Amino acid sequence: MEKTVSGVTITLVRGDIASQPDIEAVVNAANAQLRIGGGVAGAIHRAAGPGLEEECMPLAPIRPGEAVITGAHNLPNDFVIHCLGPVYGRDRPEARLLADCYKNALRLAEENRISSIAFPAISAGAFGYPLKEAAEVAVTTIFEVVPDLQHVERIRFVLYAESDLEIFGTVLSSLEP
Repeated sequence: MEKTVSGVTITLVRGDIASQPDIEAVVNAANAQLRIGGGVAGAIHRAAGPGLEEECMPLAPIRPGEAVITGAHNLPNDFVIHCLGPVYGRDRPEARLLADCYKNALRLAEENRISSIAFPAISAGAFGYPLKEAAEVAVTTIFEVVPDLQHVERIRFVLYAESDLEIFGTVLSSLEP
């Protein structure tokens, strides 16, 4: 699925966030210490190699809603933007902290003149955020931010499961810019 909002193309694909060779920056659903973990963080760190963790060490810890940027190392991208999403039911207010992840990632993309960025469903895995609510926060926040973007031209959501893709698709098609 694809939608253009304020000249920015937003697409949804099913796939592996660590395998997006046509994207300048991928977003890591990171842990506070920016270390290898499970899910997205594990996939990105394994594909990037040990240099990524070394570059991350002085940047940690980060708090929910914060984002930092590093090189991509062995990934086919130029950058990794690491965001710490909220743990659902613990980090409050969850929706604002999750929205801050997307806003801060896009701010870093703008500051670094990045034209394309790929997001996973931040906080929707091990951090327990209900997927439909996470999708609503993600897409609504993107719609709010895109009118102000100067450099970002393509935003991709890379979703792991077909059911995730369907939920994000429903949310994306229901919203108007």
